Amino acid sequence: MEIVRSLWPDPLDDVTDDDLDRIYGYPAALDRPFVQANFTASADGASTLEGRSEGLSGPADKRIFFHGRLLADVVLAGAGTVRAENYRGARTSPERRERRARLGLAEVPPIAVVTGSARLDPSAPLFTDTTVPPIIITTEHAPADRRRALADAGADLLIAGVETIDLRSALDQLAERGLMRINCEGGPHLFGELVAEDLVDQLCLTVAPLLAGGGADRIAIGRMASEARDMDLASILVEDGFTMLRYRRRP
Repeated sequence: MEIVRSLWPDPLDDVTDDDLDRIYGYPAALDRPFVQANFTASADGASTLEGRSEGLSGPADKRIFFHGRLLADVVLAGAGTVRAENYRGARTSPERRERRARLGLAEVPPIAVVTGSARLDPSAPLFTDTTVPPIIITTEHAPADRRRALADAGADLLIAGVETIDLRSALDQLAERGLMRINCEGGPHLFGELVAEDLVDQLCLTVAPLLAGGGADRIAIGRMASEARDMDLASILVEDGFTMLRYRRRP
């Protein structure tokens, strides 16, 4: 296991999984959806390297990424990210299932994909390589044949919005299904909309020790928020030059 150190608020020379449960755990007794976003960025602000986030990640960042899934009720992602990263169902193991059970969670979190057009390939691993059906969040105006094809592939369809996605409605409907702990993995368009709608409670941002240069997007793109959102720095972890920052919504 790679060595991850905690610099703040509790200095630790070797961060264990129990420490990660404590550091990244969701608030107890939630009565509304709690949205955490996970992103990586280069030191000069790029969200991707050669079109993908993989090149900005390291072993410790991957550990934090998968622990984010471990603690969540549902993994939320935009369709562009799902296609670019070739998403499949969340991976599981006896150890992960046992740990999730101990935390009062279902064995495996479903992947929820936001797509206003329902433009997804029903033969993709998201549908064919999973132990739980994906949730497809789409609109009333998405073509009926696409929605039908995704439902036939096993998807659980969630309609949120008429012509465009209503993210508040989507999160409320996830919460109605008992999926309160929402772990958003991107991409920048979805994150930008969540920020604009003031729906982000926590941001976990890994800063990679490299310069990517111009051309890449930021971690949030799209329409501007009506005003800047104040966040508190909640923790700092480091490993091999990678800095893992956690920001939480200011009360």
